Amino acid sequence: MLDIRVEEADGYTVCRPAGELDAFTVGQFRQVLAELATTPRLVIDLAGVPFIDSAGLGALIGGIRRARELGGDVAVSCNRPQLVRLLRTTGFDRIVTVADTVAEAAASLAGEEQAGEPRP
Repeated sequence: MLDIRVEEADGYTVCRPAGELDAFTVGQFRQVLAELATTPRLVIDLAGVPFIDSAGLGALIGGIRRARELGGDVAVSCNRPQLVRLLRTTGFDRIVTVADTVAEAAASLAGEEQAGEPRP
C-alpha cells in the first residue's frame, strides 16, 4: 500500500509518498507526479519510502522529466542510506539534486532560481 501526501510549503510543493514504490504501486505514484507536473518547484520526499524497484525509479525519472519539460524544477530529499546508495549507483543524482532533508532540497531549487543557472 502506498500513501501519497501533497503539501504546499513556502514557494514549493512537497510530494511525500509513504510505502514501497514498486510495480504494484507505481501507477498511483505516476498519476500523482503527472498531476504535479505543472508545479514550478517540486520536492519529492522519499523519507517514507523503504524500497524502490526499477518500476518506481522509472516513474520517478519520468515525473521529473515531465515537470522539467513544462518548465518546472524538481529536487529529491532522501535520508535513507540504502535508497541514497541506489540513487547514486544508478546516476540518478546526476540528473536531479538529492538532498538529506526537504529544507535542503527546497534550498537547492531556490538557489538555482536565484543564481539564474540553467536547469539541466
